[in-house]
This record gives sequence, structure tokens and C-alpha cells, in this order.
Amino acid sequence: MTSLKNRIASVAGIALIAFAAFSARAQTVATNKLEAIGVQTLSGQQVQLTLRMSGPAPRPLAFTIDRPARIALDLPNTTIALPSRRIDVRSGGVDSVLAAEAGGRTRVVIDLDSLIPYTTRVVGNTILVDLGVQPSAAPVPAMAERGIVPASTVSASSAAHSIRSIDFRRGPDGTGRVIVHMSDSNIPVNTRQEGNQVVVDFRGARLPTRLMRHYDVTDFATPVQSVNAVRLNGGTRLVINAHGDFDQLAYQADSEYVIEIKHSTKLASEEGKKHYTGQRLTLDFQDIDVRSVLQLLADTGGQNIVVSDSVTGNLTLRLQNVPWDEALDIVLRTKGLDERREGNVIIVGPAAEMAAQEKTRLAARSQIQQLEPLHTEFLQVNYAKAADLAALIQAGGGKNSMLSSRGALSVDERTNTLLIKDTADRLESIRRLVQKLDVPVKQVLIEARIVVVTDQFERDLGARFGVSSLQSNSNGLLTVGGNGVGANSVLTAANGGATSGAALTSPTLTNQYQVNLPVANPAGAIGVALLGSSYLVNLELSAAQNDGRGEVISSPRVITANQKQATIMQGVEIPYQESASSGATTTQFKKAVLSLKVTPLITPDNRVLLDINVSDDSVGQLVQSATGGTVPSINTRQIITQVLVNDGQTVVLGGILDTTKSNAADKVPYLGDIPVLGHLFKTTTRINDKTELLVFITPKILREGSNLY
Repeated sequence: MTSLKNRIASVAGIALIAFAAFSARAQTVATNKLEAIGVQTLSGQQVQLTLRMSGPAPRPLAFTIDRPARIALDLPNTTIALPSRRIDVRSGGVDSVLAAEAGGRTRVVIDLDSLIPYTTRVVGNTILVDLGVQPSAAPVPAMAERGIVPASTVSASSAAHSIRSIDFRRGPDGTGRVIVHMSDSNIPVNTRQEGNQVVVDFRGARLPTRLMRHYDVTDFATPVQSVNAVRLNGGTRLVINAHGDFDQLAYQADSEYVIEIKHSTKLASEEGKKHYTGQRLTLDFQDIDVRSVLQLLADTGGQNIVVSDSVTGNLTLRLQNVPWDEALDIVLRTKGLDERREGNVIIVGPAAEMAAQEKTRLAARSQIQQLEPLHTEFLQVNYAKAADLAALIQAGGGKNSMLSSRGALSVDERTNTLLIKDTADRLESIRRLVQKLDVPVKQVLIEARIVVVTDQFERDLGARFGVSSLQSNSNGLLTVGGNGVGANSVLTAANGGATSGAALTSPTLTNQYQVNLPVANPAGAIGVALLGSSYLVNLELSAAQNDGRGEVISSPRVITANQKQATIMQGVEIPYQESASSGATTTQFKKAVLSLKVTPLITPDNRVLLDINVSDDSVGQLVQSATGGTVPSINTRQIITQVLVNDGQTVVLGGILDTTKSNAADKVPYLGDIPVLGHLFKTTTRINDKTELLVFITPKILREGSNLY
């Protein structure tokens, strides 16, 4: 017990000594104190905050956050000596002021109803923060930090400000970057978006004549179409013309000012581009230590940060309303740094140093793997083929394989088992892969309706007309018949060919008609005969009409696994004889079938992408072959398509519509063209047939317990 007490006392003593050392160190560094915060309401809903220090006031590091609306002032090497750390203001859009201390620095947070313009200035032991001040009314400080709206005053040295060059570059993700190189980092810049234009004003910066021009950058395939550089009010204005939905980001690093125009966040995220979601803030720093900027950004994102000792130097930074994680990327890119993340810890260092550390770490891991013991494991595969998984594990070979250089893999096809020998971590990776891939494959029920609709119409009209006559005069006998046979038969009977006292024999009906154009298979007919003393007139009208409608429905149904083709056929194979040149005869077969071939792909959102091949064949006419004999032709109707369908939704793939229209007439020349009476001298046939093929497809994803019917 005494030993335990001594141990606790020893630990407590060490902690007190460490705390005292830390406090002494903090006191040597943080010698300044924030003693008072004053609030004064000015005219025009303006508020002035007064931060009174115990010594010369430090230059504050200021940044803003839009959600919630806040202005933060960081005071380095400063502690708090306030009677109250929170002051309620509730005036001029300012809600309250809160002070907090950590790590030898003090942060003053100004809570706002909404973001408002502000300026900061240092006067002796006092920091003055003017909130809601208009640019034209802003005082001219000895030392000022620009906020959302920078002060419009231009120092006397502004005459030396100038624009050195204007460049345009295309980023790897299709971003258009306008890069302006300035003579120094103290040029006030105002960037704003006006419709499809981004306007950038460099106040008091002279634009050389050689840079006053129109830059056409359409060929770079970015949202930026052109850039116009002009002189305006003693400064320089850039007008960037863009198209489509875009986001603009402007930032300054030292004397380089960059305006990035990129596709809107929605489009970028759809294309898989990096999407920033951090809290938005505004930064405007002049010649600030890069380590301080990194710490500030990590604090804003609620992350811990470890910065390499190799990271040094200062940075001039101006960012307006950007996510903190994007601001971090900009700072890293500007200073040639890189990051690694482990949980909520960000490790930052020079890119080359980080790459070297990564290389060393990988080399050490490789050496450890060479010394690790090997283990053997049997993995039973339930749903997939073990051989397929083995090929996937060994795909690429060498460094691309999931096996280490000492690992081995074999397959027992009889039991569908993987036999693996490798290190423990490699076995764990392979085990996770098999567990992820060895799952039941989803199945799809494909229901089809193949409908053939026919609509047939045929109408025939015909007539037969004939005159038979016998006339005698001093010159002889005149006979008239439907043809020569008919006329001769009357003449023969009149000349005594008939028995005395018997009636004259009339020609047969076929030989009585001068016009013989009847309907082949009449549905109805009417005949009229007129007999006189010496003549016979025959008239027959016939007609037929065929009107039919039919519907043939075929309903193939098939179940198949995801991404596996299913085929179903129904029909006949037609045999026919085919002769060879040698004289031998062989029997061949042709298929006349209804077939459905479908390959489904189930998407992650439970829809089905179908590759479909539907054909409906029937026997056609017999065609003479070159070697003798006849070969049946095949009438084919086919649809090949790809369609995306919701689960259980019925889709009409399309149809094939065949329409046959014909009007035919057999007639006696000239007589058949006579209006009305011409119908006695002709037969007409009118045909109007329609055949339509429609295909309906309904895919259903089968789940456990699904009812197939």
C-alpha cells in the first residue's frame, strides 16, 4: 500500500513539474494579456469593438465562417485577463463576443446574425474592430486587415502596383484556372460573379499595354470561354466569361492570384470528382506563418494536426467563402506539401518527405512480411466456383496478386474448396474477399408476351355478259355468240343440223358470254336473262368479301441468374432434301421457331438492364435450289435491343407492322372504263391486310420467398 502511495505521489510530482514547466514556458512566450473588451454603437447601425491589451497589441489573424455567421480573431502569444469571457451585444447585427484561450493564444469569436463587412486596425495597445463599416467610410489604419469587404483606400505606394502576366491553364478535372502574377502581394482585389461572368478588380494595379487584350480559351474545353483584360479607374479589371452551371473560387498565394472556374458541385460529384463538404470560411492574411494557417484550418474542421519540422515559410493568402478542406488543399498545393490522414489526425509535410516516409514504411512492411510465419487455411466456397475465385485472387500475378511472394493457392474442385498458404494478414484479406464475393447470385424471372395481330380485308366484284342472236335475210343467216364456238353452234342448228321439229340448241353458258369476268369464289351472285324471238341476253353479277381478324399470343417465361443468358425456343424444324454435285441426297433441317434470348443485369438500385433478342419465324414459300429440289424459306420477325426496366415493370419493346394494300382490275379495254356501265365489263379485287408484332417484357427480381406465378 505504501509502495502504491509512493508511486502515486511520484506520478503526481512529475505531472506538477511538467505543468509548472509548461506554465513557465507559456509565460515566457505569452507575455501579453487581453484585459478588456469594449463595445460602442456608432451611427448607421455600425458597431466598434475595442480589445485592450496589457502590452503592444499583436497583429490579429482574422477569418470568417458563414454557417454560423462568425468572425474569428486569433491573438498569438496572448492570455486572457477578462472579468467575463462572454459579452452580449445584440446591436448592429452583432449578437455576442466570446473569448477563449488555448496553447498560448487567444481567440475572440464575434457571433453575427449574418456576415457583415468589417475592418481591423492596431493602435498602440488597442485593437479596433469596425463592424458594418462601408468601404468608403473605413478609416485609414496604420496596420489593417481586410475582411469581407476590403478597405477601398489605396496607399501612396499603389502607384508601384502592376500586373506582371496573365496565364490560363486547364486543370486535370476540367477546371479553368486564370492565374494573375502581380508585382507584390499587397494589391487589393475584389472578385464577384455577375450572371455568367466573373469580374475581378485589381485596385491601383497598372495593366501593361501588352496585356490589354481578349483571350479566347474555348479550345481548352473548360467552363471558361474567354478572358478580357482592361484598364479601369487607375486599376485593372478582368472579365471572365463562362458558360453552363459553374462554381468560382478565388485565392491568393503571395503575389499570385488564381481564379478557378469549375463545373458546379453537383456535376462534379456526379462525375466522381473530389467534393468538398467542410465548413465555409473567408481568410485574408498577409505574410502569415504557414504553420499558423494549417493549425487554424485544422481547428475549423475539428481535426488534430501534426506538422513536420520541415514545413517553414510564410504565406499571403486570400480566400472568400470556401470550404475549409478545400482551403487546406490550396495551401498544401501552393507550398508543395502533402498530407496523410489517420482518423481525425492530419499529418502534413513536404511532398517529397511524405513520399520518402511512405516508401520507407512500405519497405519495412515488406521486410516484416518476409519474416512472418506461414499459415494454411481451407476456405469452403458455397455459391461461386472455387476456380473462378482462385483466378481472381491470383489475377495479374506478382505484385498484383493478393498472395505474397511466399504464398501458394490450390483448388479442390470436388469439394469446391480453396487451399491457401500465406501470412496471417494476407489470409485475412483473402478471407474478406471470399466472404464478400461468395454470395447467392440474384435471379430474374423474365415474362414475355409476343403478340401477332392480323387484320385482313378482301373484296371482289365481277360480271359476265353475253348476247346470242340469229338473223336471216336474203343474203343468208347472221349468228352472234360469246365466241366462235357459240356462233357456230347456232348456225349449225339453223342450217338443219337439228332434227326436224326440234328446238334449236343454244350454246353452252361459257360460249354465250362476250364478257366473262366472274369472281372466282363468289359469296353471292345474281343472273338476268332476256330471251326474244331471235336473241338471248345473259347478265350475271357476282361478289365476295373476306374480313378477318386474328390474334396470336405467345407467352415464353424463363428464370436466369444475374448476367447469365437465358434462351427459350418453341417451334418446328423443317426437313428438306438437298442434292450434292455428286448426286447424293442429304436431309437438312431449318428452324422455324419462336425464340427469346435475354441477359439481365441487376443494378444496385434494383432495376434490371436487359439485353434482349426476340425472334418469331414461320415457314415461307418453297424456293428452287441450284442443285435441284426445293428449299423452304423462313419468314423472320426479330427485335434486338437493350432496355432498362424497373423491377416488375412491363415495357413494350416495339412492334413490326406489315401493311399490304392492293387494288386490281381485269377489264375489257375501253368498255371497262365507261362510268357506271363499265362495271359490266370488268372484275375488281381490293385487298387490305395488316399484321403487327408486339413484344411485352416484364422482369421480376426473385427474392427469398418470392412467388413465381
